[in-house]
Amino acid sequence: MIDFSKLDRVIHEKGRLGIVTLLASRGEAWAFQDLKAGLQMSDGNLITHLRTLSKAGYVNSEKMEGEGRPQTHYHLTAAGRKAFEGYLLILEEIVDLGK
Repeated sequence: MIDFSKLDRVIHEKGRLGIVTLLASRGEAWAFQDLKAGLQMSDGNLITHLRTLSKAGYVNSEKMEGEGRPQTHYHLTAAGRKAFEGYLLILEEIVDLGK
């Protein structure tokens, strides 16, 4: 039987799942504006989810100086990637059980 308590509650929320999925989908960091556009979230909603992920140790941010105003870029930490991979394993078990 699947142990549903192993589903990571931090990642499981729809908005945070979207963020973690995008961050895991490429090896480089994502700019805040790119995440916002890709997920179609408001600034406030996105920053709230990013803070939750950051508090859990799953996401890090870095201010990047460039032309114009600085941008904040986000990437998964090693702990975030491991948590996401574990989350996906449990989802695979759920899908297999449902077939």
